[in-house]
Amino acid sequence: MSDFTGRCLCGAVTFTGRWGGDPLRACHCSQCRRWSGHVWAAAQAADLTIGGQVKWFRSSAEAERGFCPDCGSSLFWRRQGHGGIEVAPGAVDNPTGLRMAGHIYVADKGDYYDIADGLPQDPQG
Repeated sequence: MSDFTGRCLCGAVTFTGRWGGDPLRACHCSQCRRWSGHVWAAAQAADLTIGGQVKWFRSSAEAERGFCPDCGSSLFWRRQGHGGIEVAPGAVDNPTGLRMAGHIYVADKGDYYDIADGLPQDPQG
């Protein structure tokens, strides 16, 4: 898997790591849409090192979302008690080495767009 570097919009949070092997999938649930402003996508990271201050928001009983407290960039997602962190590829420097593998929680997607890329769509996740 590819090594990567990335940062938030203002550069106060930086990170490096390796992709953990899980597929990159777009999440269309209402929480992810509110969090990102549209659709959230993330991939599991391994050996993730984060520089700078990250603010973590507990968005549900199961998960937390990490963002830059200075510019507000949505950067990370982690499941409580899991130990791994998923990274938003939009904050990763090119080339990311990733390809979108599918969509999750499409039963909850916004009514203002269609998913027409031909990738697998899971209604629940």
